[in-house]
Order: sequence, then C-alpha cells, then structure tokens
Amino acid sequence: MSLAVLGHPPVRAQTTVPVTLMTAGDGSAFLPYGQGIVTYLASKGITVEIKKSAGSNENLSAVDALATTIGAAFMGSAYDAVNGTGWAMGHKHENLRALFPMYDTSFQIAALRKSAIGSLADLDGKKVGVGPAKGPAEVFFRAAAEIAHVKPIIVNGDPALLVRLVTSGEIDALWQGAVVPIPSLGEVANQADAVIFGLSDAEVAAMLAKFPQLAATTVPAGTYKGQATEIKSVSAWNFVVANKDLPVDTAYAITKAVLSANDPKSQIYPTAAGTLAVNAARNRIMPFHPGAMRFYAEAGVKLPSP
Repeated sequence: MSLAVLGHPPVRAQTTVPVTLMTAGDGSAFLPYGQGIVTYLASKGITVEIKKSAGSNENLSAVDALATTIGAAFMGSAYDAVNGTGWAMGHKHENLRALFPMYDTSFQIAALRKSAIGSLADLDGKKVGVGPAKGPAEVFFRAAAEIAHVKPIIVNGDPALLVRLVTSGEIDALWQGAVVPIPSLGEVANQADAVIFGLSDAEVAAMLAKFPQLAATTVPAGTYKGQATEIKSVSAWNFVVANKDLPVDTAYAITKAVLSANDPKSQIYPTAAGTLAVNAARNRIMPFHPGAMRFYAEAGVKLPSP
C-alpha cells in the first residue's frame, strides 16, 4: 500500500481492512463533513463506509469498542471519554487514538426575534432544543444554564427537526455546537427573523473554570443573517479518532490521504478549512494512533503530549 508523498501525484491506494466512519444525524455538521471525507478518500482509492449516529458520545463509545470503526468526535466529549468523567460515567475509553483534525466547534443559540430572548437569563422555563440526548451540546448547555441560574425545558432531536420546531414556534430556542457558521442556526436565521447569541463574559469565564478542555472564542459580526454584533462563547476542536487496534497501515493511509489535500475547503468540504496537519497540535486529550504519527513524522509536524 502506498500514497503519494506531499507535492507528488497521488498513487491509488486501498486500506487493508474495511473501515466505517461514524458521523451524526441529519442537519448536523458531522454528517456532510464525513460525506466529504468519504468521497475524497474514494478518489484516492480508499473505501470507507459512512454511518449516521447520535454524534460524538456514541461515536467515541463505538470507536473504543470496535477496531475498524473511526469516528468524528468533539474533543470536549473526548476529554470525558478518556478520563471516565461526565457522560462516560466512570468508564475510561482507553482504546481511543487521534487520527487528524477536523475543525473548531463553538456553541451559540438561536431564537425568534419576536420571542424577546437574547441571553441565557431569558431561557428560564423555556423549551430549548439541544440536539441528541446526552450529546455534547446538551452536556454543555446544561452546565451553561446552571451557571446562569435558569431551568429550561430540554428538547432532544436531530438538528434538522429542531430547526423546524424553533422556526414554527413549537420550541423557544435552539442551542448547538459546530463549526461556525453552525449549519442549523444558519438555517433558523435564513428561514425566520431570528437572533443568534452566545454567552456573557462572566458565563464564558465560569464555563472555562468548569471545563478545562474548552477555550474562549468570538464569532465576528455578520457571520449569520441579521447578526449585527460579535458573539462570545466557548469552543473546542473536533478530530477523527480511531481504535488503537486499527491496523497501522490503514490509519497511515487514511491520515495521509486526508491531510495531503492542498485545499481541503474545496476538495473535501467547505467546513474542512481546518483539516490541516498543522492543527494536529490542537489535540492534547488523547495519544495519536501510530499510523497517524508515522505521517506526522514524515510531514515534519511536531505533536504535543496529551
């Protein structure tokens, strides 16, 4: 098996074992990104099957258990998986290994303008969509709501469903985390007169104190339709992760093929702008797979110690 060295014509390759890539549900950011990855890999002769899921937590559990499954994962959730904290409920996912960076995820909220909702403080007693049950969006929203001293009503579901519910007025707001602009929140803003907002400075500080895996972030004005001012929030990176027992040649082939894209934004998917070897350093949560490490060594990329 071989792949082209960076800067040379690609050599057709095929992974040595069948691999499944777990993503998320309809309306999510993971699904179209994963579809882009699978299509791009196919163009390099590498066949990977895509599978929908409930998102990061399900993906991390599946990858930890299955040697030939890889998955998209929010590193905020991966932190809990590796340490056995939070949603992992004491189970340390010791088989997880990083392959390559995807993009940065931050969290924002959408509500109809006529609702007069514009901050976490306005969500007390309100119905708020948060994505799949016990997923990272719900986990971090519950923490943010606790910090803001509000008790909203949690509504779970795929992002596509929750977009319909908030635009029709059946729920009051939608909290999501994904690459910016977050697809589902962009849909709300495009379909209705809506406001998109984030967290206050105090709420950001409290979230960072509670979750060391997060970082402060700012969404520039104009990112969403009707957004006149910048939005402050918290964020963390996403990586495609693998099981430690995924064959080294397979992990190497997949990582090298993906990170050899000269322009991932156009060659893979518009949200893949951050899918670059240099961003491998964003992972300080788990070890890298030996196959991925082989590629990074060849590419001269220095990896941090998790």
